[in-house]
Amino acid sequence: MQVLLTVTRFKTIFIPFAFMGMALLHLPLWLNRQITFYKLLGAGGDAQPDLPADYRHWGLLTCWANEKAMQRFQVSSFVAFWFRLFAAEQFSVVLQPVASHGLWDGKQPFVSAPLPASGDARVAVLTRATIRPGKMKAFRSDIRKASAAMRTAPGFILAAGLGENPFFRQATFSIWENTELMKNYAYKHHDHAAVIKRTRAEQWYSEELFARFRVVAVKGTLNGRNYSI
Repeated sequence: MQVLLTVTRFKTIFIPFAFMGMALLHLPLWLNRQITFYKLLGAGGDAQPDLPADYRHWGLLTCWANEKAMQRFQVSSFVAFWFRLFAAEQFSVVLQPVASHGLWDGKQPFVSAPLPASGDARVAVLTRATIRPGKMKAFRSDIRKASAAMRTAPGFILAAGLGENPFFRQATFSIWENTELMKNYAYKHHDHAAVIKRTRAEQWYSEELFARFRVVAVKGTLNGRNYSI
């Protein structure tokens, strides 16, 4: 399996077409039998996890069993054309699931397969949760602290805040230099470790998912920075 995540910044004048796409593009995505799972996503300000919703940035996540079908989709599909047509900037990353636990809308979308160990390879992480309404204030407060700490953590490359709605269904995507540095932040950094502990103790989420990926390819820019490999 491979996973394709694209974050598009729409030209301001074309923001209405971004909203239109969130309604119209479900049909061609649903009809594409090569796609095993997909999500059309909004984003935080500058596509960051700790900023309010930004109507310029939008995301698309698709899962594929067939790599060639994914490549054709990127080049010639109506969905990809729609995003390119109205884009001021695009960032795409191809991922291979390494490990995943939890559910997304009752499904386990990421089928992982054993991969050869590669301690110095880039790794990506996606965390996604449905936040209980009464826990939103605590979540927003702690996500700011954790995000600020993440940006200064050794090995951090980039992060994007995405979601199915701007309040209760949130996801954070990040890329790291390697697995060891990612784990140092996730489990040893005080601010992030404290958030994890609090989410468990106070049961912030009605559903959650954690997935780790090998980064296969990166193309384009996010907030003006080129991360291509």
